[in-house]
Amino acid sequence: MQLVIATAVALLPIINPFSTAPMFLAITEGYSEAERRAQAGRSVIYMICILAAFLAGGTYIMKSFGVSLPGLRIAGGILVAGLGMGMLKPKEDDGQTPAERQETLCKRDVSFTPLAMPILAGPGAISVTIGMTSLATGLMDYLSILGGILLVAALIYITLRLSTRLVRLLGVTGLNAMTKIMGFLILCVGVQFIVNGVVEVASSTELIQGILRAIEQAASAKQP
Repeated sequence: MQLVIATAVALLPIINPFSTAPMFLAITEGYSEAERRAQAGRSVIYMICILAAFLAGGTYIMKSFGVSLPGLRIAGGILVAGLGMGMLKPKEDDGQTPAERQETLCKRDVSFTPLAMPILAGPGAISVTIGMTSLATGLMDYLSILGGILLVAALIYITLRLSTRLVRLLGVTGLNAMTKIMGFLILCVGVQFIVNGVVEVASSTELIQGILRAIEQAASAKQP
């Protein structure tokens, strides 16, 4: 149960359904309520599939590229912290070119891209999912992490379904405030990832043994 909650707490501020709600309304402009409901459902299913794939194969990907867990945590922490900083100082430009923006508006099926990838299952969510595998020691732990992903997916679906009411209730100022709060939480999560990675590197047996050997060599070199 702890892994379920930990996964949900780590993913929720990164995916940030509060900032996704107005984006969802914008790219589904002109859609009926039934079409919006279908788009929200498919995008959440795609998000689950993407994160579950990285949950299952993330460790093998790391081994293939020779990436250690502390290295992944530090790199993921830098990425996540960068996302948090970007949310604390949001830009007017969403990173899309005019052609991409027009294509998004013209598409009828936006559930996989841009909704599922990269808005919901973006680099930050993927790196957190892979990082959570370092806490798993057996099948039940992996299922618990998957349970956390499913919990977040349910909350996202509810938020997208209520996006029209949410935007009307909070308004632009309220949504901006929620985005900044989420950004601060994401920044804290990223810094904690970096701290955990640095602590693991500093406390690794190989590093300690290397330091001890260096001290012994320096001490023996000073002896006459």
